[in-house]
Amino acid sequence: MEINSLGLIPAGIEVGTHYYWDLGPVSLHGQVVIVTWFIIGTLLLITKVSTEKFTLIPSPIQNTIEILLEFTRQISYDQIGKSLFTPWVAFINTLFLFILGCNWSGALIPWKLIKLPEGELSSPTNDINTTIALALLVSFFYFYAGLRKKGIGYFKRYIQPTPILLPINIIEDFTKPLSLSFRLFGNILADELTVSVLTLLVPLFIPLPIMGLGFFASSVQALIFSTLAAAYIHEALE
Repeated sequence: MEINSLGLIPAGIEVGTHYYWDLGPVSLHGQVVIVTWFIIGTLLLITKVSTEKFTLIPSPIQNTIEILLEFTRQISYDQIGKSLFTPWVAFINTLFLFILGCNWSGALIPWKLIKLPEGELSSPTNDINTTIALALLVSFFYFYAGLRKKGIGYFKRYIQPTPILLPINIIEDFTKPLSLSFRLFGNILADELTVSVLTLLVPLFIPLPIMGLGFFASSVQALIFSTLAAAYIHEALE
């Protein structure tokens, strides 16, 4: 990509183009599907290798998996509570690992070297459709948690402590997935754009610290998303 003397991208370059797969009336973002399944396959492979044979003296990969599981278990314990957290550990753990894998893939893998007919490969969380899907998944599970525990009585929360708050409580349930999705999408997009622009301007040394910062920020975003998901589930179970 070239930048002209005015610092603008030439009109011939399209920003935000996608490689589409047309399945009848449905169009899929091919590059998002490719990278998503690559990450899922990688996570499944690592999990299988690390859990195939447990040893008293764990291998580095087994030790890493155990640390990650204990870390997400602690998130669930802290946010959901001692008596309620156990059934939700697997969900929070899966959510954290998937988002972490997506974010790290954008920070570590040079996807731009793989050429597509249109668009380019990048982190799935760099696409608003992915982050909205993850946020809606969290919304589904916190509604499920509340309805499973309280039944129809769960909806009483909308008129507590006073029916005057009904509109505000309804709006709150719409803003939760919006804030989750846009926070994750915005931070990952900003990080990848920063690295791309700096690499374009100063190809060798300057981008390296920014890439390290992006690697750290990617981990923090996965932590924030999974922590908020656990907090919302706790709110539904209160």
